[in-house]
Amino acid sequence: MPKTSSMPQRSSAPQASSVPQATRSRTQATTTAVAVALLAATALAGPPAAAADRPPRADLRADVNQDGRVDVTGGSDEAGEDTWQPGRGAVFLANVDDDSRRCRTRPGDLDRIDPAVDTRLAACNDAADEQVNGVRDRADLAPLRIPPTAVGADATGHVDVPAAQRPYVRLFVRRDGHLRVLRGPLTAAELRAGVEMALEGRDIVRDPRRWNGQVDVTLSVRGQGRESADRVRLKVAPVLFQNDLQRAESVFAAKPGPGSGAIPGSGGIGNGYRPREWQPFASSLRRAARAAGLADRDVTFTAGTRQWWRDIWRQDMVEPTVASVPAPGGRVHTMRVLLRSPMKWLAPTGGKTTLSRSGRLLFRDFRGPDVGVVQQFTPGREPDGLDLQNATGNFESLPPSPGYPQGRVLYGTDPLRQPDASYVRMIEAQAQQPSLTIDTSWLLVGHVDETVHVVRADNARGWTLAVADPRQALDLLRRTQRGGEGGQRMFAATTMPDKPTVDGLLADDEFLADNAKAAGHIDGQIRVLLKQTGLTQRDLVRLPVLYTMSTVHPDIPEGAVALSPSIANGLSLTGRDYAAPDPHGPRLQGRDLFRAAAERALATGGVRVHWVENFAWAHLAGGEVHCATNALRDTSGAARWWTRRTT
Repeated sequence: MPKTSSMPQRSSAPQASSVPQATRSRTQATTTAVAVALLAATALAGPPAAAADRPPRADLRADVNQDGRVDVTGGSDEAGEDTWQPGRGAVFLANVDDDSRRCRTRPGDLDRIDPAVDTRLAACNDAADEQVNGVRDRADLAPLRIPPTAVGADATGHVDVPAAQRPYVRLFVRRDGHLRVLRGPLTAAELRAGVEMALEGRDIVRDPRRWNGQVDVTLSVRGQGRESADRVRLKVAPVLFQNDLQRAESVFAAKPGPGSGAIPGSGGIGNGYRPREWQPFASSLRRAARAAGLADRDVTFTAGTRQWWRDIWRQDMVEPTVASVPAPGGRVHTMRVLLRSPMKWLAPTGGKTTLSRSGRLLFRDFRGPDVGVVQQFTPGREPDGLDLQNATGNFESLPPSPGYPQGRVLYGTDPLRQPDASYVRMIEAQAQQPSLTIDTSWLLVGHVDETVHVVRADNARGWTLAVADPRQALDLLRRTQRGGEGGQRMFAATTMPDKPTVDGLLADDEFLADNAKAAGHIDGQIRVLLKQTGLTQRDLVRLPVLYTMSTVHPDIPEGAVALSPSIANGLSLTGRDYAAPDPHGPRLQGRDLFRAAAERALATGGVRVHWVENFAWAHLAGGEVHCATNALRDTSGAARWWTRRTT
């Protein structure tokens, strides 16, 4: 519109005090009229040229700078948004918890010999529906934003991910005040106002050949016959193993149920042995936890069912892991993801093979807000005898060390009994904790926790390995004999029916040969571990343990088991507190030499021992304190995976 001649020029306008009142009024009226005319003309002409004629500009943003927020007014989240690298790239959680506690087990689920039960229980979680299940569930979604965009009336926005990635994520958009599943295009009005979106992860990475954990979200804006696109890349949080230096926040173990034990023929180390003397085990474990600073409420004992309560091996049913993402204010938002053991049990009467029934307790007792359960196993794989290699007591971790900021996964291998390949692939697919293996084929049970345990140490790493040492145990028997106590009976304070004397054990050539073989096998494990970790022989903490050869199943070769409770197979409550099975070792002048040697060795690293009575509850059934317990640990001090490279 041409400039109106009656409009005053800013540079020559007279001072208000020198203009007569009538003149000022006429000038203001003219100015107002011109403004009204301009507004009317604009309304008739439609959107401003900047909106109607400018090519549409797509602008999708995520938390690329990893500060827990999406920057919609500045540019801090734009550079490098379409790639992902440590320290620069948006991340999201697999939303596998149950924040509204809508997932329930049904009566009979724990006992039913039917693999369909396992499938159904695992299928229920927050990502299995199209709802945002409350405020806590909202916090598990990754924010996405579209800043207010100048577009014409015909503009539309389309947000999508590649077809191969769609099964692993879900997109939500805020409409009518609620986050709803995104269906259809975004309207011009939504684009002008700005759009709030969220991405939900529907699964963890299980097989990188199918999905590597990355998702590309693309916004396309179309209008005036033109189109613009913007892409952001996000990466799902890996699930990371805890380590034994982290403080236990809660400890859980089994207690007797109302039944008489497992169904006959269901298998298990110590088959035919009914765990007993639970009260001494429970009370001593509670005392150990109190001494480590845990409250009684932090130690829980749960029973299975009438049929399966005898499966007391809480370490063998689950490996606790944690997934984490950045949160506002420099905080970290975490979710516990419990990896159910892929161990299978054959039905005793020719029925179907299922996963170990004790693992179903995870869905009943643990799944809930910020706690999810994931199971991964090879369908159709039939166990060869007892499926012991797949118990999660065979999967442990080493703490962080140079080159491994998240630590490493450690598990045992056996040429005849390899762990489930798909379970191992899932662990390695997290790509943060490279795995290493040691030979456990010589052990009857075959788990890494039988011979090796991470403990605190005053060295450059802050940790070392406690290892079972049968040579030391035999030396202590000989010391007892030299002290004139060779006639005393081992395990005298227990209810074990067979209580050999020290002299009798030392006179048994086969027993001595068994322990020499065990020592040689442990030497082989140590060689691998020292090479892989950089620890030295002087760093190791050696704990006395006696071995004997045994067999429990015709399909499993004879193997070594701990004759004396394996002190190395205990539970770390904190970095400085270790709950160990009471060895009931040889006594000299009233002193248990096995206890004394272990206390002295662990004290060099500042570790205190708290003795737990597990002889009749776990040891005689083929396990120890570590096998019969598990813990959820404080991982708040862990390195932030999204900022660091691994080797």
